[in-house]
Amino acid sequence: MAKTQKEMAFIRDLIADDWTRRFTELVDKHLDLSDSENLLYINAGTGGHALTLDEKFGAKTDIFASCESEEMLTIARDKAAAVSSKADFSVMRFDDDAFDAVLADASFVRAADVEEFVEDAVRVARVGGDVAMFLPVAGSFGEVFSMLWEVLFKEDLGEHGHAAEDMITELPSISRIEAIAAEAGMVNVRTESVTEIFEFDDGKAFVTSPLVEDFLLPNCLATLDEQEKERVTDDLAQLIDAEDGEMSFRFSIKATLLTGEKG
Repeated sequence: MAKTQKEMAFIRDLIADDWTRRFTELVDKHLDLSDSENLLYINAGTGGHALTLDEKFGAKTDIFASCESEEMLTIARDKAAAVSSKADFSVMRFDDDAFDAVLADASFVRAADVEEFVEDAVRVARVGGDVAMFLPVAGSFGEVFSMLWEVLFKEDLGEHGHAAEDMITELPSISRIEAIAAEAGMVNVRTESVTEIFEFDDGKAFVTSPLVEDFLLPNCLATLDEQEKERVTDDLAQLIDAEDGEMSFRFSIKATLLTGEKG
């Protein structure tokens, strides 16, 4: 049964520490707001990291944050109220050239939509303003994609096998992300990457984890109907156990932070 937007918002909040943190640790290490009067955080989720930035920089920098849904907005505003934060959460579309700094979470943005996402992040920054975004790049999810490809063909869903291949080839490389940023008008583009490992006890733990079940696999299996998705998910769990035996299952991502200025 499909989950409601409210349920999805709570799940997004639940996985933030395990998923989003892998990227925001890079942000916290490399982001400098010393010259910024205001910052827009795009795709702020349920607000946890935006509140951290407000606690760190809020005395000098006004923090604005856009959430992906009204349900996430409600959670973010409740969190802000609980800690008396001045961070301003909304779901509005902001004007062009409005912010000294822009930080965008592209960690769940589909690869096909990354170019448009980057363009929108650059759009709202002032000329000379800092722009930063984080996302997984090529070299991520390889352990998952190889098994998923095998399952799709085992289940006689060969016509969907190209979906697994597309997932591998669509993930942008670092050089492609840098090129997209330059095409969108960014200058002095830099990237920082770190390999992050996710570990699960067995195949069932992997396919039923909120991160995988509700966020990663739906993108991977978007072309399948519900019965086909169930078959593939069950077989994926069994294949993981058959391949790894009593060992835990791990997959890796290449978490990447891209930074630069709007030219």
